[in-house]
Amino acid sequence: MANLEWCKRQKDGLEMAEASENIAEDYLKNAEESLRVLQKIVDNGSRIWIATMKYYIEYFCISAVLYRIGIRSKIHDCAIEAVEFLQNEGLFQEDVAGRLRRSKELRIENQYNLKNMPVDIDIQDLRNFILKMKKTKDELTEKKVNQLRSKLFN
Repeated sequence: MANLEWCKRQKDGLEMAEASENIAEDYLKNAEESLRVLQKIVDNGSRIWIATMKYYIEYFCISAVLYRIGIRSKIHDCAIEAVEFLQNEGLFQEDVAGRLRRSKELRIENQYNLKNMPVDIDIQDLRNFILKMKKTKDELTEKKVNQLRSKLFN
């Protein structure tokens, strides 16, 4: 398990980037596109791809929020650590970090460890998650963005 300080020391771990509404919107579009693909995959029952798509839909959503704040990470565990930090700062009303960790673990088990574990998939829940993360992103003020960046990187 990574932690924030470790992540900040890693190349591509956690970096301050320019806050970008455009990149954030692109990530949300990727989440929506992935949801459409997932709906087609669910019918064929591929547990590997259902777990993978579910995780990436959630990951794209949190990436949108991170980029809106100006947080960049190419290490997934570090992105999840940043989400936990934001969660502790009251940005999310639910356990988003826990959700991501569970989805990531299931993806790893099915995709890399070939466990073929069942995936509890709820398309409406994923739609709602996209909408919640979009709302979170949209409600971020410049003042809040600056406060969060300052707390995370100082």
